[in-house]
Amino acid sequence: MSLAAATRDAVRERPFLYDALRAGIVNYTAAARTLDIDGEEEAVATALRRFAEELPTDPPHDSDARVSMQSGLGRVESPDAESAAVLTVGDAAFADGAGSLTGIVATGDLSAAALAEVLGRLRATGISTEAAGVTDDALVVVVSRRAGPDALRVVEATVQG
Repeated sequence: MSLAAATRDAVRERPFLYDALRAGIVNYTAAARTLDIDGEEEAVATALRRFAEELPTDPPHDSDARVSMQSGLGRVESPDAESAAVLTVGDAAFADGAGSLTGIVATGDLSAAALAEVLGRLRATGISTEAAGVTDDALVVVVSRRAGPDALRVVEATVQG
C-alpha cells in the first residue's frame, strides 16, 4: 500500500480528522505525528495536505429546508392509524401523543451527512438524543421535552446555515 493510500485510510478511521481537513483547520505536521503510518513525518504531512485539497467543501445542508418542532412524542410498540409514527428505527417507533418527548423535523433536500452534522452539534451543546433518522427529504431527531427549543435552534442553524 502506498503512503498516500495508508494516509487516506488512517484519516477515514478518524472522522474528526476528516472533518478538520475538510474545514482547512489542520496543522498537517502535528496530524502526521498522531497517525501510525510507516514513513517520514513530512511525507505523511504532504499526503494529508494533498488529500485535504481533494475533499469536498460543500455543506451537507439545504438552505431551503423547513424545520419544525413536534411535542408529545413517545415510544410505541406499533403505531396505529390515530398515532402515525414520526420516526421508526428498527423495532422502535416514536409517535405523536404517546409521551413527553420532542421531535425536531427538518424537510428538504437532506442527507446522512446533514444528520451527522446535526448530531455532532447537538453533542457539542450537551443535548442528548433519544433517536434520530434521515431520508433524502426528511431528518428527525427525538430529544427530551426540555431540550426541544435548544435542539430546534441547533437543527435550524445546521440545515439552514
